[in-house]
Amino acid sequence: SSSMIVIHTSINGSHLNSIWADGLIIATPTGSTAYSLSVGGPILTPDSSNFVITPIAPHNLTVRPVVVPDSYELFLRVEGRGNQFLTSLDSQSVIVGLSTTITIRKAGFRLKIIHLPHQNFFHTLRNKMMWAVDKRN
Repeated sequence: SSSMIVIHTSINGSHLNSIWADGLIIATPTGSTAYSLSVGGPILTPDSSNFVITPIAPHNLTVRPVVVPDSYELFLRVEGRGNQFLTSLDSQSVIVGLSTTITIRKAGFRLKIIHLPHQNFFHTLRNKMMWAVDKRN
């Protein structure tokens, strides 16, 4: 269903918050960062070693995005009106039962990323975000 859910969120076994929201985005510096940004999350540099926990349309205005080291384990458990909820990862969606606990941790391997010459993250960011661009002139 499309009703609001409660996502019980724990970090390394310690309860962080029970978030009343439409959903929750867990982003890495290279994955889901733009999606997280679109709902108020931060921009992470590609070399940062973090997860971002960003609520989607939270019911409480005090619920804000949280940045944690990627060495932490995140545990998510959903509560809601229905018996199932939808999870999505890399454009693949799976329906999961309410009794499911989702564990998120950094993979045990690294990917090699190509950096093209004369490309700079901050230059690309400025261009994409159109920072310091004045369309009036």
